[in-house]
Amino acid sequence: MDRRTFIKTGAGAGIIAASGGLSAPALSQGAAAKTLRFVPQANLANFDPIWGTQYVVRNAAALVWDTLYGVDSTLTPQRQMVESEEVSADGRTWTFKLRPGLKFHDGSPVLAKDCVQSLIRWSFRDPMGLMIKAIQEEIVAIDDRSFRWKLTKPYPKMLLALGKNNAPCTFIMPERIARTDPFQQISEYIGSGPMKFVRNEWVPGARAVFEKFADYVPRSEPASWLAGGKRMLVDRIEWVIMPDPATASAALQNGEIDWWENPIADLVPVLRRNRNIRVDIGDPLGNIGAFRLNHLHPPFNDVRARRAILMALDQEEFMRAIVGSDDSLWKPLPGFFTPGTPLYTEEGGEILKGRRDIEGAKRLLAESGYKGEPVTMVVAQDQPVTKAQGDVANELLKRIGMNVDFVATDWGTTGQRRALKTPPAQGGWNIFFSWHAGADCTNPAGYTAIRANGDRAWFGWPDVPAVETEVTAWFEAKNLAEEKAAIARLNKAALDNVVFVPPGFFLTYTAWRSNVTGITKGPLPFFWDVAKA
Repeated sequence: MDRRTFIKTGAGAGIIAASGGLSAPALSQGAAAKTLRFVPQANLANFDPIWGTQYVVRNAAALVWDTLYGVDSTLTPQRQMVESEEVSADGRTWTFKLRPGLKFHDGSPVLAKDCVQSLIRWSFRDPMGLMIKAIQEEIVAIDDRSFRWKLTKPYPKMLLALGKNNAPCTFIMPERIARTDPFQQISEYIGSGPMKFVRNEWVPGARAVFEKFADYVPRSEPASWLAGGKRMLVDRIEWVIMPDPATASAALQNGEIDWWENPIADLVPVLRRNRNIRVDIGDPLGNIGAFRLNHLHPPFNDVRARRAILMALDQEEFMRAIVGSDDSLWKPLPGFFTPGTPLYTEEGGEILKGRRDIEGAKRLLAESGYKGEPVTMVVAQDQPVTKAQGDVANELLKRIGMNVDFVATDWGTTGQRRALKTPPAQGGWNIFFSWHAGADCTNPAGYTAIRANGDRAWFGWPDVPAVETEVTAWFEAKNLAEEKAAIARLNKAALDNVVFVPPGFFLTYTAWRSNVTGITKGPLPFFWDVAKA
């Protein structure tokens, strides 16, 4: 019996894990209605939303920490913690004033100095933050509710930087916590968001718990993604970690959980047959796969080795491994930007089209100087998306003559290991797999993975000046035509130099019990306005 058949059979039979199912206290009827039990995409192994970029951390952080601005469903930044802002006539000085009455979970007021220190820490780790930091003259608190950010030249996309949804977001922490070295993880989780993190109930690999923050005052506007009034209609949210899809499917069917963030496509027909379950596409903007290569070490420090993979890679193989046989759930992607959005382009994408050239890839790999050295491929097994990509890539690399050191691990460990720049033989890596929400890939502003600025780039650390030139050209574009031209050149430069390998575009599902209302489509699970009957 193959893996897909086994999962379908187990889920259809309602099999719970051999351990006997969920281990949780029984809840009274009233408490159950105010407790939402949610299965996230992965284990919450660490909880510093600035130190790393894992979506599961960002998603949890959006409950605990608030942001100065938040993008709405049109990707427009709206005020969140901020009451007002002023920008000088020359565009170089921004002055922000906070809403009154903001509090942290420990009861202390949110002050301008907390925002200043939080932004300083964020600016060391975020591509847009690094751009602002490079032109920063000063960032200072003026009084308890106001702070000033003075630049040496205008930065027109300031509000997008402060409100974007891709990680790391500008989550505001108390000053004492925000003083933590940006390259070290925080150990205290105090925010001012609508939910408090229940530290003493956190069991990595099993459970994370959030409780309603009574002193949170939502904005008056309707909620829209990270903007507007974040009104919590449940008192408690329990994240239940279930890496096995069949177990999660059975738990949802049995009513032991209320919402499953990302059911695999194979199980959707089973779930749809249950009248008590609703299933829908989680985010119409979808996702872009990421086959990430380490540019620092052989063999992928040579562009010929990187291009060999593009020559041989069959995107259909990768996408079918992720979504199954439903052709409506995936598209080939000869580039890096989200299909159907204004800046989408296929410029330079010929290498990903047409018949795959295995023999040509072998020759190019040999020209790069590769002589059979182990290639360390780190593959998270508890993420269906990463496991699927890893399984297909393993066979692909062997076909073109690579000696694969397949490291099967979990997503939390992958997040730790991919940050290491040491050689693979000393605990580093050559390849890992991820994915990027389509909402993050509509333009270069928040697209961390497309940047190629060396040590300041995302994991893999590509150094491609031609890419960075076009990123700058896009930021400086005066109209949509100039933006499109810059993105076309950027796409070609990124493919020519293989910043990373895009295995394709795909959609994923989300599923919930029919007594749960208020679930909104988007790039992360939005818990505000979600209620449970």
